[in-house]
Amino acid sequence: MIRLVYTSTAVQDLGSEDLLQILKSCRKNNSANDVTGILLYANRTFFQVLEGDKSIILPLFEIIKKDPRHHEVTLIETQEISEREFPYWNMGFQKLDKNDFQTLEGIDEFSEDDFNPAGFVAHKGIITPLMKLLKGKLINQVAEATHEELPLKHRDPFIRILNASIRIAVKFLAMLMVFVIILGVIDVLYVIYQKIISPPLFLLTINDMLATFSSFMAVLIAIEIFLNITLYIRSDVIPVKLVVATALMAISRKVIVFDFKNLSPEYVAASSLVVIALGVTYWLLDRKETKHSLE
Repeated sequence: MIRLVYTSTAVQDLGSEDLLQILKSCRKNNSANDVTGILLYANRTFFQVLEGDKSIILPLFEIIKKDPRHHEVTLIETQEISEREFPYWNMGFQKLDKNDFQTLEGIDEFSEDDFNPAGFVAHKGIITPLMKLLKGKLINQVAEATHEELPLKHRDPFIRILNASIRIAVKFLAMLMVFVIILGVIDVLYVIYQKIISPPLFLLTINDMLATFSSFMAVLIAIEIFLNITLYIRSDVIPVKLVVATALMAISRKVIVFDFKNLSPEYVAASSLVVIALGVTYWLLDRKETKHSLE
């Protein structure tokens, strides 16, 4: 396994949208090839670290050198490594400000003006402290992104007691919902049993299938509600995004079992508008979250 570090100059200044497209492409390809690393962009200069199998990294670098969006591609270092510096990021992204350059340990002479291929060649000692800084900033980003709806470490002791009480109530509700889900599964089995023993035996009509599907959907929606309940004691999700996703999945599953012969056009149209609205909302939330990582 090797780590390859290079720098290059962009043909033209890139905005957030351009960088977003580059990152999407990098993350998709890197994920498929087990490549990790980080990309840094400033002063029309790319600084990129690539980690992975030698047979993957070297051909990848040859492809990168031919990319028409940059020139002056300069290899800073290539070295054998036993472990990755950025194991959890298919392609992390960071921006540095003037304060970051001033806090780089042991590299007092490296400034923001040196952030270019020639500057990196002249200050190769910057690589290790720069990667350490970038890794620290990525870890801090992950820590800041965690969300706790009912924190047990609130500075107000009374709020801590209330949060702990609500957490107990949420866990109890979650247990009840699991019981409901189990009953729902039993109901699905009973519905199937009732349908197959009714004449004609072992033959399901379209209406029977719709009734069976409805039972399935009810159980699946109950599972989504369970996830909604438990999100209040989780810290790895943002509630509004999960709620929107749950609502979108719930109504989409309901649409699957629509009996259009017995539904009015207005009802179908309204349902389609709700699906579109929730889909657009989820897309905007996801887009905002992705763009926030570029800022």
